[in-house]
Amino acid sequence: MSLPKTLAEDVARNLVMVARLIDEDPEEAYAYARIALRLASRVAAVREAAGFAAYATQKYAEALAEFRASRRMTGSVDLWPVMADCERGLGRPERAMAMAGEPEVQKLDKAGQVEMRLVAAGARRDMGQIDAAIVTLQSPELASNSIQPWTPRLRYAYADALLEAGREDEAREWFGKALEADKGGSTDASDRLAELDGVEFVDALGDEEVVETVETVGTVPSVEGDDEGDDEDEDDDDERGDEAAKA
Repeated sequence: MSLPKTLAEDVARNLVMVARLIDEDPEEAYAYARIALRLASRVAAVREAAGFAAYATQKYAEALAEFRASRRMTGSVDLWPVMADCERGLGRPERAMAMAGEPEVQKLDKAGQVEMRLVAAGARRDMGQIDAAIVTLQSPELASNSIQPWTPRLRYAYADALLEAGREDEAREWFGKALEADKGGSTDASDRLAELDGVEFVDALGDEEVVETVETVGTVPSVEGDDEGDDEDEDDDDERGDEAAKA
């Protein structure tokens, strides 16, 4: 649907702020999304943005409602994986698993299908089915040497599932593979590897030690007792002077 020019500009400004803030300040992004929603609730893009803002702030019921509204308006299946993840957020992993088996999944592009696989594996883990989660993640995309946008997260999820299953050596290998693919730092694979290897990063020099070091540079350390020795020398000189006067 089209909006009057002034209204469209107001909506656009709010959507820009949602996109700009959603990672660094989700709550603020959510506030802008609510403004856009009040202005243009019949626009699919607004409903989708409102859904992602609610999702980012863990308001899963609200997010799911917005995603469903956007899907009704557009007929697109692109939001299917995140809708399934909202079901997980609401404590309904069984519904997420049911959605993973629906025909809509076949209509997703490759990125969407990988995302759906990640959600399904997460749902399996929610239900305590760790071995099934590992099998769910085993796929041609996981085995491929080709690096795609989804590769770091897929490898990371697989490593994390292996670790939960007690397969530490395999988990270390896959965290390493996730790190190799993660040029943008989208996962904390490096931290997980360090954890497994027992590496702990600490400051070698505390703030107080740094200040003390700076203050003492270039000074000559005092020798204990120097002042006392000077006093004794002066006393000896005085005594000799007294004896000479008496003579």
